[in-house]
Amino acid sequence: MQKYIPLLQWLPKYKKSNLPKDLIAGFTVGIILIPQGMAYAMIAGLPPVYGLYAALVPVLGYLFLGTARQVTVGPVAMDSLLVAAGLGTLVISGVENYIAMAIFLAFMVGAIQLSLGIFKMGFLVNFLSKPVISGFTSAAALVIIFSQLKHLLGVSIPKSNMFHQQVLNVLQRIAETNLVDFVIGFLGIVMIILFKKWNKKIPSILIAVILGIIAVYFFKLEKYGVHIVGKIPTGLPSFQVPDISLDNAFSIWPIALTLALVGYLETISIGKALEEKTGEETIEPNQELVALGVSNIVGSFFQSYSSTASFSRSAINGEAGAKTNLSALFSFIMVVLTLLFLTPIFYYLPKAVLASIIMVSVLGLIDIVYAKRLWNKRKDEFVVLIITFLVTLFIGIPQGILIGVLSSLLLMVYRTSNPHFAVLGNIEGSDYYKNVTRFSNEIIVRDDLLIVRFDAQLYFANASFFKHQLYKEIDKKGLPLRGVILNAEAINYIDSSAAQMLTKVIREIHQKNIQFYIAGAIGPTRDIIFNSGIIEELHKEFLFVKIKEAVNYFDDPSTLSSLQGKVAYQNQFKV
Repeated sequence: MQKYIPLLQWLPKYKKSNLPKDLIAGFTVGIILIPQGMAYAMIAGLPPVYGLYAALVPVLGYLFLGTARQVTVGPVAMDSLLVAAGLGTLVISGVENYIAMAIFLAFMVGAIQLSLGIFKMGFLVNFLSKPVISGFTSAAALVIIFSQLKHLLGVSIPKSNMFHQQVLNVLQRIAETNLVDFVIGFLGIVMIILFKKWNKKIPSILIAVILGIIAVYFFKLEKYGVHIVGKIPTGLPSFQVPDISLDNAFSIWPIALTLALVGYLETISIGKALEEKTGEETIEPNQELVALGVSNIVGSFFQSYSSTASFSRSAINGEAGAKTNLSALFSFIMVVLTLLFLTPIFYYLPKAVLASIIMVSVLGLIDIVYAKRLWNKRKDEFVVLIITFLVTLFIGIPQGILIGVLSSLLLMVYRTSNPHFAVLGNIEGSDYYKNVTRFSNEIIVRDDLLIVRFDAQLYFANASFFKHQLYKEIDKKGLPLRGVILNAEAINYIDSSAAQMLTKVIREIHQKNIQFYIAGAIGPTRDIIFNSGIIEELHKEFLFVKIKEAVNYFDDPSTLSSLQGKVAYQNQFKV
C-alpha cells in the first residue's frame, strides 16, 4: 500500500518537532487560500464559493497521494482562465449549466491525469518546452489582468478570450468607471505590492481583504455602487455525481487535455523548484499524475472545479517552514471553518479587492527577463516564444498552446534535419582530432584523408543533408583523396532510410577507389551497422573504436591489434 499511498511512507516516520512548523504553515496558506480561491473562481466564471470548494477535497487527495513535501494544491489563476476559455467557446445557457460543465470538466481532467499516471505517460509534458510555457503564461497573464478590469472599474464589460477584443471592450466602457470601486482596487494593488517589497512574510492579501470588508461595512459603500461578493452559501459542499455525458466529453476533451498537461507541468515545476531549496528529492512524476488525477476526480463529486499546484501558496508554505504534506491538513481545516462559520464576513468583500489580488498574483507570470535572454542568445527559440505569445493573446489560449508545441517540434525537426557537420583534423603533436574551423592554426590537414563528424542521429529527415555535406567535402579534396573516416560518436541511432542511404554512399565512395571507415560508433549504433546491412558494404576491418586507430590503419593496415578489432566488432548480432 505504501507504493500507492505515499502518506503511509512518511507519516509513520513523522517527527513531532515538525508539527508546530506544519501547523503554522498550513494555517498561513489556508488564510491566503480563502480570498485567492474566491478570486480565482471569478476568473473561471464561477460564483466565489466554488473556489473554496476547490480548496477542500483536492487538498486532501494530494495529502494522501502526492509526493512533493511542500506543494499545495487548489484553485489557481492559470487553470481558472483555461476553464473560462474552454467553456466560453461552448453554447451554455444559464449559470447552473455552466457550473455543471465546469465540474464535469474537472472530472475529465482528473480522468486524463489518472490514466496518464497509470500508464507512465508523464514524459508527455516534456513536449511543453520552456519558450512555449513562457510565451503562453505571459499572454495568459495579460488576458487575466484585462479580464479583471470590469471588477476594478466597477463596470459591466462583455467577456472575451481574445486580448484585442478585451482592450476594445474596456475602452468602450471606461467612461462608466465607478470611482469608488477603482480607488478600492487601486489601493489594494498598491498595498499588496508595497507589503511584498517590504516584507514577504506580511500577509498582504489578508490585510487587503480585511480593510476592504471594513471600509464597505462601516462607510456603507454599497450606496455608492461598490460591487461586493454578496451572500456566500454556508456549509460544506454536498456529494453530487457530475453530469457525465458523452456529448459533453467530446466537446471539452481538448481543453481537458490542455488542463491536465498544464496542471501537471505546474505541479512538477513547482515541486522541483522547492526541492532545489530544501535539497530533499521526493517527487515521483507518474505518482504526481495519479495524485492530481484522483484529487480532481474525487473533488468533482464534491462540486470542485479543476485544481492543481499553486506557485505562490507553495512558496508561502515553504517560507512558513512546512516540512511535510501534513500542512495541507491544516489548510483544509481553515477552509472548512470558513465555510461553516465565516462566510457571512465575506458578504461585504469588494470584488475590486479580489481583482487586485488576481492582478498582482498573475503579474509575476510575465517573464520579460527570459524573453530578453532568448532574444540575445537563442533567437530561434525566441521566435517560438513570440508565436505562442501572439497566438494565445489574439486567437485563443488552447490554440496558443497547440501552435506553440507544434512550433517547438518544428524547430526540433529543423535542427535535427540540419545538424552540425564538421571536418576534423589532427592537432599537431597530439591524438586529438578537432573541428578545422575552430582550430585552423593548429590543425594538420591532409589531402589524402577526409575526417568528418555528424552531430545527430542519422534518420530520414537528415539523410539527404548528410549525403550532400559529405559529397561536398569529398569534391573539395579532389583526386588526391584516398580515405574517408566518419566519426560516429554523436550518432546514437540510424533508421532504415538512413541505413540504406549510408550503404549506397559507401558503395559509391568505394567505386571512386576511396576507402570508407567508421570510428567511435557506440554499442547501439554498432548493432544497427551490423543488422541493417551496412557492414556488408563497409566490412568489419574498417570499423574502429577511435579516429586515431582508423588513421593508423589507413597509413599502415598492419597496425590493427586484436583487442582493437574485438572491441570495434562487438555487437548483439554476431557475424
